[in-house]
Amino acid sequence: TISLTGFFLFVVCGTTPLYNRIVGGEDAPAGSWPWQASLQTFGSHVCGGSLINREWVMSAAHCFSSSSVSGWRVSLGRQSLQGSNPNQVTQTVAEIILHPNYDSDTSDNDIALLRLSSPVKFTDYIRPVCLAASDSVFNNGTDSWVTGWGRIQEGVPLPFPQTLQEVEVPVLGNRQCSCLNGVGTITNNMICAGVLAGGKDSCQGDSGGPMVSQQGAVWIQSGVVSFGFGCARPNLPGVYSRVSRYQSWINSHISSDKPGFVQFTSSGLDADSSYTCPGLPAPVSTVPAITTTTTDHPSTTPSAQLCGTTPLYNRIVGGEDAPAGSWPWQASLQRFGCHVCGGSLINREWVMSAAHCFSRWGTIKNVSGWRVSLGRQSLQANNPNQVTQTVAEIILHPNYDSDTSDNDIALLRLSLAVKFTDYIRPVCLAASDSVFNNGTDSWVTGWGRIQEGVEVPVLGNRQCSCLNGVGTITNNMICAGVLAGGKDSCQVGYFI
Repeated sequence: TISLTGFFLFVVCGTTPLYNRIVGGEDAPAGSWPWQASLQTFGSHVCGGSLINREWVMSAAHCFSSSSVSGWRVSLGRQSLQGSNPNQVTQTVAEIILHPNYDSDTSDNDIALLRLSSPVKFTDYIRPVCLAASDSVFNNGTDSWVTGWGRIQEGVPLPFPQTLQEVEVPVLGNRQCSCLNGVGTITNNMICAGVLAGGKDSCQGDSGGPMVSQQGAVWIQSGVVSFGFGCARPNLPGVYSRVSRYQSWINSHISSDKPGFVQFTSSGLDADSSYTCPGLPAPVSTVPAITTTTTDHPSTTPSAQLCGTTPLYNRIVGGEDAPAGSWPWQASLQRFGCHVCGGSLINREWVMSAAHCFSRWGTIKNVSGWRVSLGRQSLQANNPNQVTQTVAEIILHPNYDSDTSDNDIALLRLSLAVKFTDYIRPVCLAASDSVFNNGTDSWVTGWGRIQEGVEVPVLGNRQCSCLNGVGTITNNMICAGVLAGGKDSCQVGYFI
């Protein structure tokens, strides 16, 4: 939903007419972030800010020692702090409003509003950002961008001509952020973002600037740069004021030409909701309750309600070996005791796999010798949670083409229905109207060479077809992989 009063603001808020596609890099092209403001005292840049309508700029309360407007100016449409800025407009400040509950000791409610001395005209280089509405949800991993003229490393100023910088960082859930920064440091009025490996972050001089996420064609501000322990240090994400918590407060001070508040929505469950940390209250489960000491509940729960949940491994991390129970739908398809292919359990009786796994065995629908192992962690050694079933039926797609690999999919009916446990449960399947855009985060699992669980992004079919050979990729396929190499399934890099 969009809450807007002015039609013109509805048209322009959150749009970037000169730079509609974000790419990597450090310098932000002119006009790429037209709401970015430079807050200055006596000609020196102090903090960042964001234009939210013609007269108001939002920033951080900690940028100001008082509400005095003396010496403060705001520059908009600015590309660099030095050199020529032909699209720049500079205004004096008529009013500074600090949040009444701002706490300088804890940085809670670190937000401020600045009223310009006169309204600005919107141009391609100067226009307002949309703000996250009060019911917005930014799940762990939400792609975000932070902009500013701050330091490029701790103690290292931005070099001449001090061009506006941009950095892409994912949202980090408040539970995990609180655990990393110190239990009790992160309140509900804050939102965190950063790369746990370090190297990407906001820094001194970026304070008060915007963190934004794109929804459709619109950019929505989720955070205001607030604080952090150092800059871009590993396992110390940056902390931002959560804009969605302040919709009522902002509207209470802006009587006309209201800012555009847009509800940002994140799909799926938030991995942070199940993050555990010493000192934090136990997480509230957002999936059906599952008893870990008995199989009574999962064994009677319908497949559609249970699908896609991993009670023993709710948070995905990097690494090679998959912890026991992390992928409870993973199946090992075996012929006469030897692992041949992987598969996935889709309900109590059926397993899905690839048709080409069976085309090498003469009578391809012959179930003789085939067995399916579920709940299995390793192909050798002890597997206490394993259940093995014989196969009653093999169904290959009628249009499977072994030459082109089109429609490479098969179904196996088990001889007996299995009971669901914490280690054996079905995966959810993508519905017919599902869309997996280029870059969609994905995981592939199996016992092939050489990694057990690997994270790979989706690659669009057009690009995949070009790379693999025009005509090789059909609409029945989806691709995933890292173009630099080093991450893939083995032996195949495209999927049905």
